[in-house]
Amino acid sequence: MLSVRDLQVRYGRSVAALHGVDLDVSPDGVLAVLGSNGAGKSTLLRTVSGTLRMHRGSVSAGEVRYDGKPLTKLDPARIVGLGVVGVPEGRQVFARMTVEENLRAGGIGARSPEQRAAARKRVDELFPVLSERAKQRAGLLSGGEQQMLAIGRALMSGPRLLLLDEPSLGLAPKIVERIGDIIREIHEQGTAVVLVEQNAVMALRVADHAIVLEVGRVALAGTTAELAASEEVQRLYLGGHAESQATAEAEAADARKHLAGRSLSRWAG
Repeated sequence: MLSVRDLQVRYGRSVAALHGVDLDVSPDGVLAVLGSNGAGKSTLLRTVSGTLRMHRGSVSAGEVRYDGKPLTKLDPARIVGLGVVGVPEGRQVFARMTVEENLRAGGIGARSPEQRAAARKRVDELFPVLSERAKQRAGLLSGGEQQMLAIGRALMSGPRLLLLDEPSLGLAPKIVERIGDIIREIHEQGTAVVLVEQNAVMALRVADHAIVLEVGRVALAGTTAELAASEEVQRLYLGGHAESQATAEAEAADARKHLAGRSLSRWAG
């Protein structure tokens, strides 16, 4: 479905953000992209979604293909039309518009009234709270509800590939867990996902495969089971917010427990 090969991205003439990045996302996959601030995670999503130019970035080498079609020269609207839709970091809902109006805005990219109606039914089933808040201004929702609205708005265009940029940012742990469950449910309904996250515990619980970006390069890649068992990932990411080594080990065990019993294909990137 999505193929990235030797991708190199720059901002202006002097700032190199990505260096030879390779990755693949299958039609039935969830890929987690881990890494610290400045690692290039958001740049990767901007490149795939066609919004890189809005941030004064450019692709200096490599290619991004979706279903065999090159994306790097397409505008964002065209990419959405192909079925690739992003949810930006910070939610970015239309605060002065109602929940209903936000969802209608997301449905503009739907290919037919029937597709729009089916997408709305899907959103209502995933996020019943949005139906309850339909007439409320989006800016008055809680942080978790705004994140649900941002995801729901993206789903209104019927994506086949959903790009999520830090969906857990600023949310309480229970809400983060709920967002993770929703991402899995979206995937089980037939939508592939690229999940950019600093919360490695949630990301490894949700995804099938993962890569770790460090200063614009792929430092590690594999199944989530492989990365959850990696000492480096446990030390740098699973334990990065823990108060003790024991807590870090418990979080790593929890991530592995959620992966137990899954049938996973080997990493092909």
